[in-house]
Amino acid sequence: MPRVSRTVTILTLFLLAVTAISFSQAAKGTPSSAASAERASALAESGHCAEALPLLKKSIRTVTDKDLKKRLGLDGVNCAMTHNQPYESLEFLALLQRDLPRDPEVLYAATHAYSDLSLRTSQDLAREAPFSYQVHELNAEALELQGKWDDAAAEYRKILDLNPLLPGIHARLGRALLSRPQPSPENVEQAKKNFEQELDIDPRNATAEYVLGQLAHDANDLSAAIRHFTRAAKIDAGFAEAHLGLGTSLVAAKRFSEAIPPLETYEKLAPDSPTGHYLLALAYAGAGRKEDANREAALQRETAESLEKVRRRVADGLLQQQSQQGTQAQEPHN
Repeated sequence: MPRVSRTVTILTLFLLAVTAISFSQAAKGTPSSAASAERASALAESGHCAEALPLLKKSIRTVTDKDLKKRLGLDGVNCAMTHNQPYESLEFLALLQRDLPRDPEVLYAATHAYSDLSLRTSQDLAREAPFSYQVHELNAEALELQGKWDDAAAEYRKILDLNPLLPGIHARLGRALLSRPQPSPENVEQAKKNFEQELDIDPRNATAEYVLGQLAHDANDLSAAIRHFTRAAKIDAGFAEAHLGLGTSLVAAKRFSEAIPPLETYEKLAPDSPTGHYLLALAYAGAGRKEDANREAALQRETAESLEKVRRRVADGLLQQQSQQGTQAQEPHN
């Protein structure tokens, strides 16, 4: 073999070997980056978080192995949350949720971290601005979660005393008034007035338009309902329930041809809704489109059956879980 040819062959083999090694190292990062990552995790897991955090931040961006990336991220979140640097956790959480969005450990860690961050931030707000309307708003939201609607409404009224033109608050007050187990006619009337006041402040509040449409529909004022639902759907084209409300009111008013477009839009936004297929079948039938009506009726039955199967599986799963918990509770403890 000529010397030049032989040299080229050796050089080619050498380059192929280097390429193979490079691909192998890329699986977990270079040896130096992998070693640095292992050192960062070891420091974090032995409680040396101040030293570990900068190394964890650097390493998590260079490693490609998912198991190692998860370990680095979870170590970073734990160090940040337990060593009074909670906002440092956000960078780790962003990377973990981007690369491992369905991992249960990642989701569990994120749940606790975001909850802790929310609590810390609300405490900061109460300390730094105790008399601000934002504190009243936080209190009202917490009271709503507890089902204390009267107390929540009182907090929203305090906000309106401070700033009667603040966007969103009239709508929240109206929601609290309607959320009572059995709102009185006076509550409903007050809520309606608040949603109307909300629209005076913010004419593009789709939720306020929708609720006014629902209240009008419940009062059998179909022309007002159609007007409000139409506005809500125009303000927010992706507001599925607004399209459904508009279609429902048009069907109730026997304006079947007009009901078809919003109901078709709702069907695209919520294809698994039996209600949408049922109402669209009524609209098609009323407009004389028998074949389309039959198709939607069949889809209504299919989606209703699928929904019932899901409900049964959930119910069976809950019963099985309760049975297992009961069995474990009865087992003797050593």
